[in-house]
Amino acid sequence: MLSLKNISWSSPDNREILKGLDLTVGDGKLVVITGPNGSGKTTLARIIAGIEHPDSGSIFFDGRDITDLDVTERARAGISYAFQQPVRFKGITVKKLMETAAGESLSERKLCEILGTVGLCAKNYLTREVNATLSGGEIKRIELATVIARRTKLTVFDEPEAGIDLWSFKSLIEVFKNLHKDQGRTLVIISHQERILRIADEIILIDGGRVSGRGTDTAMMDKVMAQGGMKAACCKEEEYFGE
Repeated sequence: MLSLKNISWSSPDNREILKGLDLTVGDGKLVVITGPNGSGKTTLARIIAGIEHPDSGSIFFDGRDITDLDVTERARAGISYAFQQPVRFKGITVKKLMETAAGESLSERKLCEILGTVGLCAKNYLTREVNATLSGGEIKRIELATVIARRTKLTVFDEPEAGIDLWSFKSLIEVFKNLHKDQGRTLVIISHQERILRIADEIILIDGGRVSGRGTDTAMMDKVMAQGGMKAACCKEEEYFGE
């Protein structure tokens, strides 16, 4: 479904981040991309979403060449991106944001159902603005709720464990399981967290701007640990984007 071929990208200060990377992700798979700090994981996620454009190489989604599509066009094609540090929207309520994500009006019952999935009580949040009054954990959960509401075919999550230290990590895992198993969506998750790695259909290890290994949980876990790719929840990588 998603195919990246010979992707290269350098930062504005001419640091080569991705170096001819090849990657494929099958329909309905939950793939976790991990690796050492600075290996290019966040860069790769942003390129898949269309936030960054590769210097060379091609990207295909459902057989369509989307290399030159911007982030909005890729969203229309069925790709969502969940930021490590979610964007805040002054003047927009949680209800409006979720309906915008869904592309339609949502009943209060449906809004309650979605927000309840991420551990929020709808009556306390629907009329609140998505601004600085929300904590990091709250804004992260609201972003997850918009992802659920959007129902896109492919969602890319950049270190989703960041900023949810006050929320049960088990609940986050259940959200991923529901999106993957019950709704059949394809998930690409950038993460160091062991419990996220263990629910993956496949683990992809990125090192030095290239794919250095890929395989099942049991086949890849020792290699990930040996390269320092596995860390506790809420750790942050330090790449070019400072995320």
